[in-house]
Amino acid sequence: MATESLNAGDAYDLEEEDRLHRGISPRMLLFFVLGDILGAGIYARVGGVAGEVGGAIWLAFLVAMTLAIFTAFSYVELVTKFPGAAGAALYVHKAYRMPFFTFMVAFAVVASGISSSSAVARAFAGRYLEAFVSVPEVPVALLFILVLALINFRGISESIKVNIGMTLVELSGLLLILGIGIVTLVNGDGDPGRAFSFKEDRNLVFAVLGGAAVGFYALLGFEDAVNMAEETQDPVRVFPRALLGGMLIAGVLYLAIGFIASTVVDPATLAGSSGPLLEVVEASPVSIPSRFFSAIALIAIANTALINMIMASRVVYGMARQGVIPSVMGTTHSARRTPWVAIIFTTLIALVLVTYGSLGDLADTTVALLLLVFAIVNVSVLVLRRTPVAHRHFVTPAVLPVIGAVTCLILLVQLLRDDLQDDGKILWFGGGLLLVGLVLWGLNMLAQDRLEPNPGRTAQRHA
Repeated sequence: MATESLNAGDAYDLEEEDRLHRGISPRMLLFFVLGDILGAGIYARVGGVAGEVGGAIWLAFLVAMTLAIFTAFSYVELVTKFPGAAGAALYVHKAYRMPFFTFMVAFAVVASGISSSSAVARAFAGRYLEAFVSVPEVPVALLFILVLALINFRGISESIKVNIGMTLVELSGLLLILGIGIVTLVNGDGDPGRAFSFKEDRNLVFAVLGGAAVGFYALLGFEDAVNMAEETQDPVRVFPRALLGGMLIAGVLYLAIGFIASTVVDPATLAGSSGPLLEVVEASPVSIPSRFFSAIALIAIANTALINMIMASRVVYGMARQGVIPSVMGTTHSARRTPWVAIIFTTLIALVLVTYGSLGDLADTTVALLLLVFAIVNVSVLVLRRTPVAHRHFVTPAVLPVIGAVTCLILLVQLLRDDLQDDGKILWFGGGLLLVGLVLWGLNMLAQDRLEPNPGRTAQRHA
């Protein structure tokens, strides 16, 4: 049976013959989770965290990781209870049975992918690229987005093995930073005391929360792994260990890197750089070619952006195929068999964001959108407790989704509070992206109304 529209009852329920092949082993899933979390976030946002909290970057990451784990527990229960390849949209649909609400949550996820890719484009055109060539940032970022679109259009056969390879590249760069930290501490270089310093002109609690909200961007990605549930061997047993284990490994790495970064480089320099880890490499006592490390960082950044744009265009395509946005978005190219209209649509939005948004603004917009989604998902766990399933699944303590929802809202309020004190771009970008989704929904409703026959005229015709 084909998947029905979101306007129908169980839009995301699949019959057994439509299930995907379960070919992902526990180890492969762990690397997939780790690879989704590692990447552009840690390479680009360490400086942003330093700008909020000062030298105690590790503490901000610790708070961000702790808060993210609450939400991860909710995802673990939901993915083992409903192991379908639709993520947050699946859970929200099952919990509330409100097609418009489900659509807006799904589109918020799409919007977060586009804004994240746009942030990454600005990071790609920044400090790491300067190790090879000095060029204007905005034109390079725009070109970067267009190249991603061409690759996306050409068609990419993504596999877990490729993801593992890219993860190893990303991980190698982070291990280099760890090595730098060890050598620095052994030689007595650097200033470990900076790792325990805070911004003097800011309230301590707000500084840590602000740093955690910015650092949350580096931990994003764990939520994408739930889309692999249908293809995972024994997901009920494997997913809790892989998802939570991958987050803990990434979190420990981030704590160490945050400590090392402020030990080797003063927080003000980190805060002013779009390539903060390159600042650590160049200031370290270890002789590592800047171009070598920059190449690793650029690979990590490009991989993150490409994955996000592929995800965004495919979700737009999927929503068009399910009849919840204009059907033209589901058009595929006759030769390449790629969703070219959806690719153009997502690319145009990314080009606008790259033109008007900075790395920090776009990364924070991504976090704001996903914090809103996470809060809804945490509440959905409790709502779906009233919906039993026939198979065993992980059950998280009821207090954790409550804490997860509350902490997501606290971080969201903190982000928006800082944004309103600045230029309000997060509200503009986030609100604008959701407005685009609302317009698509409205256009689709108008198109469907025009296609439906008028009952009165039909009756007159048959009279």
